[in-house]
Amino acid sequence: MAKKSKRYRAISEKVEAGREYSLTDAVALVKECATAKFDESVELHVKLGVDPRHADQQVRSTVGLPHGTGHTKRVLVIASAEKQQDAKDAGADFVGGEEKVAEIDGGWLDFDALIATPDMMKVIGRLGKVLGPRGLMPSAKTNTVTADVAGAVKEIKAGRVEFRVDKAGIIHNGVGRASFTTTQLAENIQTILRAIIKARPSAVKGTYLKSISISSTMGVGVKVDALAVQKETGE
Repeated sequence: MAKKSKRYRAISEKVEAGREYSLTDAVALVKECATAKFDESVELHVKLGVDPRHADQQVRSTVGLPHGTGHTKRVLVIASAEKQQDAKDAGADFVGGEEKVAEIDGGWLDFDALIATPDMMKVIGRLGKVLGPRGLMPSAKTNTVTADVAGAVKEIKAGRVEFRVDKAGIIHNGVGRASFTTTQLAENIQTILRAIIKARPSAVKGTYLKSISISSTMGVGVKVDALAVQKETGE
């Protein structure tokens, strides 16, 4: 078993074992534990009562965070020729057509989000095995397959994030940085939790939000009272 560092042991002692904190208290504690020499990311982890093996229990959507994530996303747009200038004008980092598909096929993945016009999906489709596992495959559900490429680029640059459940039934998402205020982080978390609750599949029965925790990059996990959060979010 790997030996924990002195710093990690020190911040672990700040978190009461087994306790579920209010969202505000949990955020404040995560910020207090973010003692690394860089501005740590803050991440949200939500365990859902879904079985991702079933198509009707998939949870995937997008939401705009009111305070952004603190990260500048590199956006690639693969579009028909008449839409490429719109994408460039909107601030896309990379723009092209089928030549970009060939680059990805050759191993290039130096981007964080991919937007495509509907007519390009017939050539992008063959990249499913590469893009799918990385959460980069464009989808109409996440507004990344759209004719309005300019609008989609602006939304992502402004702080729109995608969330999706993994094979273990957990959603992991960045919600900001440790330098954000407690209020900013709490509002970002409440926003994404509302979206996750709204995206609940009708096939899911029983408890939907099983557990919630937040942590910083180099910090420890802090459990959040899921029932209290649902009341706070008005859901």
